[in-house]
Amino acid sequence: MYAIVDIAGKQTKVEADKFVYTHKLAGNVGDSVELGNALLTEDNGTINIGAPTLDVKVTGTILAHVKSDKVLVFKKKRRKGHRKLNGHRQDYTKVQINSIG
Repeated sequence: MYAIVDIAGKQTKVEADKFVYTHKLAGNVGDSVELGNALLTEDNGTINIGAPTLDVKVTGTILAHVKSDKVLVFKKKRRKGHRKLNGHRQDYTKVQINSIG
């Protein structure tokens, strides 16, 4: 069984007993969270599509708050000696999916 869930404006496919990385969520490690709106569910070939959402609860547990790999942004203007280097690391939350529905 899996579900497509809207988490912080992003649609994510979640399955029971697996983990997923989402944008940083409020809460501490070990806290239980109820994830956003379920848009679609699938159970043994039966697909339910919401209009716009379904009344299905997706619960999970926060495992860790992590950061992604660094992305380097390099800007240069030729013949002017102008160079600029910026770096960015996105914050994510690792969530273990406990149950769907």
